[in-house]
Amino acid sequence: MRRFALSFMLAVFAAGPAAAEQDLLLGADMSSPAMTKAEMSRADVEAMIQDANGKPIDLHDKALSGLDLSGLNLRGVNLRTARLNKANLRGADLSGANLEQAWLLKADLSGAKLADAKMFGITARDANLSEADLSRSMPIGDFKGASMSGATLVDLKGGADIKNQSMGLMRAVFTSVNLSGANLRGGNLGRSRLEYANLKDADLTGVVLMGSDLSGANLTGATVTGADFKNVDVSGARLINLKGQSEAKDWAERVNIDRAVTQASN
Repeated sequence: MRRFALSFMLAVFAAGPAAAEQDLLLGADMSSPAMTKAEMSRADVEAMIQDANGKPIDLHDKALSGLDLSGLNLRGVNLRTARLNKANLRGADLSGANLEQAWLLKADLSGAKLADAKMFGITARDANLSEADLSRSMPIGDFKGASMSGATLVDLKGGADIKNQSMGLMRAVFTSVNLSGANLRGGNLGRSRLEYANLKDADLTGVVLMGSDLSGANLTGATVTGADFKNVDVSGARLINLKGQSEAKDWAERVNIDRAVTQASN
């Protein structure tokens, strides 16, 4: 599983836009027990937490899919390469957790605490992260179709690392993600993929969007004060009733401005 997780991650982020449109999940046997079953019970995890006496527990590479871990204190837990597909983590405390290369397809993390979490190479398509706290987290992974409505993503670090050319395309994939009403103040989403994302009424104050793809996204009513729009693709994006537009950075440097929707249809 580790070898596949690494190869999948590299394929998603380094193969380029054309390959990213393919369903790369077909490379894994999603019906296998390793991806659909749990090798531990909730009681087993609770026992580990109790025995750890407040120290982070280690669940790396574990099969935990479908497991109910809701409300548990999992601060700092090591879940690197773990499989948590359709797991229930509602309201769990995962602050500072290591979720690198973890699988969370259709997992429920609504209301969960994920501040400072490491998510490099995570696969969380169609996951529910509504009202979750992802402040200062590093969501360099695939969240396509996920819900982050009302989530807190203050100071998140989802932008591509342009200082390291070999890793330059490693970025957040928020394609078709529901970010309505989300707080992204001060976050970095430079060169990220936000096609068809729902950013209605979201707070984008001071967000770095430089070079990102917002084509088809809905920003109706969003706050864009101080947000950096240099080289942002806004083809088909709904830029209606924006707050703080006059204070957005490099507003004139957007790409495909003539294709953006700036007025509500009658």
